[in-house]
Amino acid sequence: MSESEASTPIETSNNTLRAIGWVSLGVGIAAVGIVVGRELRKRYQFNHRTPYDFYANAGTQAASEFGMGV
Repeated sequence: MSESEASTPIETSNNTLRAIGWVSLGVGIAAVGIVVGRELRKRYQFNHRTPYDFYANAGTQAASEFGMGV
C-alpha cells in the first residue's frame, strides 16, 4: 500500500464526524416533522367536530364531593 491509499486518522475522524452530523440532522428533521404533524392533526380534528361532540359527556355525573373532606 502506498501512502496515498492509506486513510489517515484525520480523514477517518472527519468522515465519522460528518456521518454523525448527517444522522443528527436527519433525526432533528424527523422530530420537527412529528411535532408539526401532530399540531396539524389536532387543529384538523378540532375544526371538524360534530354537534354531537359538544354534548358527548352531558349525561355523566361528576363527583361533587371530591376534595371537600366528606
